[in-house]
Amino acid sequence: MAPSCAFCAILRGEVPASFVLREASVAAFLDARPVFKGHVLVVPTAHVEDFHSLPAAEVGPFWSAVQRVSRAVESGLEAQGTFIGVNTKISQSVPHLVAARQTSWRGRTPTRSRASRSSS
Repeated sequence: MAPSCAFCAILRGEVPASFVLREASVAAFLDARPVFKGHVLVVPTAHVEDFHSLPAAEVGPFWSAVQRVSRAVESGLEAQGTFIGVNTKISQSVPHLVAARQTSWRGRTPTRSRASRSSS
């Protein structure tokens, strides 16, 4: 884990988070500033800066965890859909691979504007 990485600090227990999944190689927790209800961040437990740096042997387990979390949250919230995004370097606010999964419903807008997210 990287000492200055915010996600590694969460994984070390230095920063509080609400975990929905915690396994040896992957963890998932609620976003502290969710765009929608059910906004969950899925990260490898080892410090991996971006998707291109994820070892090939870990791609399957990582995406399997993303899929399991996504199915559970979508079902639990009775959502109409799911968006899963992965930034690589550009727009990546924390230098740690993250699959951000957001629940969606037709006609609903995000709970905070793009401007408020960038200023926080």
